[in-house]
Amino acid sequence: MGWIQSKPVRTIMRWQLIVTVVMVLILAPLWGFHGALSAFLGGVVSIVAAAAFAAIVSRYHGASISGALKTAIRAEAVKIITMIALLWLVLTFYKDVVAVGFIGTFAITVLVFGMALFVRDDTRVVPQIK
Repeated sequence: MGWIQSKPVRTIMRWQLIVTVVMVLILAPLWGFHGALSAFLGGVVSIVAAAAFAAIVSRYHGASISGALKTAIRAEAVKIITMIALLWLVLTFYKDVVAVGFIGTFAITVLVFGMALFVRDDTRVVPQIK
């Protein structure tokens, strides 16, 4: 994840990975292999969508508010389209999906992504007033 310049996004993606692993470990004994794989796929959908978001945001190097807003909207649109496509792929092609594990893990990791607003970005340079 070294290509992701945003500390909040890197931190949140790490937390999404942790949540995914925890859900796999919880669902494996409950629903076996398909439950664990469903949880894994639910987390992967969210993580891949977050990576797509980060790829768009990391390309922006401007200083205008309108440019930043356009980039944020574009990144969010790419994230949502990626989520929908991946959700469709899994639900279409994985016939033994455990829906509760898949959608549950996906929903939790999406909520975790929303926590990026609460992660401090200490990489900004704050001008010192003398």
